Amino acid sequence: MGWFLESLNSSIGKKIVMAVTGICLILFLIVHLINNLTLYGGPDLFDTVVKNLDSIKPLVRVIEVILALVFLLHIIYGTYLWYKNKKARPVKYKINASSKNSDIYSRTTFVTGSIIFIFLVIHLRTFWYAFNFGNPMTDLHHYYQFTVETFQNPIYSLFYIFAMILLGFHLNHGFQSAFQTFGWNNKKYFPIIQKLGTIYALVTAVGFASIPVYFLFFYGGN
Repeated sequence: MGWFLESLNSSIGKKIVMAVTGICLILFLIVHLINNLTLYGGPDLFDTVVKNLDSIKPLVRVIEVILALVFLLHIIYGTYLWYKNKKARPVKYKINASSKNSDIYSRTTFVTGSIIFIFLVIHLRTFWYAFNFGNPMTDLHHYYQFTVETFQNPIYSLFYIFAMILLGFHLNHGFQSAFQTFGWNNKKYFPIIQKLGTIYALVTAVGFASIPVYFLFFYGGN
């Protein structure tokens, strides 16, 4: 067990933890986006989806705990690696050569991740707390109507859209970085991974952002 903990505390170990947790979060976002897109199916479909999840709440709770641990590890290790890289980087290199040695996605990873974390806290307080611990509308299983009214708040929706744009930046770098960590960065296959990462990041960001855009600007009621 000691060798395992020692491996995790090594620089390579931390990067592997970042890659594994990142892939787990990428998979979670796919499932979460699919569930969220059922909003376009109207109140009956969305309320049914939420109630079905509520019917397996013990399993959902286990998954939520695992996700919380994954998020926590990703944040802690990501912050540590960012700090170590920043500390090790000479000032001259940072000023004169950063744009030549890295792209905008990697240079802004810590900033985008930090803002996404703030958004996540607000988002959980807005939806997860209301769905699980009570709200006059969600207590009556009016999940769809609660969601619609939340997204018709321009402050919340505009921040949501902004956060999704940053999420796209974050995912574009994270997707590619995870595969690089596992050694999938050869000249033959890595361009394909880069394209897949960009497509995934774009679809995810646009998919999530389309929801507040629709309910804020185009929704006419059912």
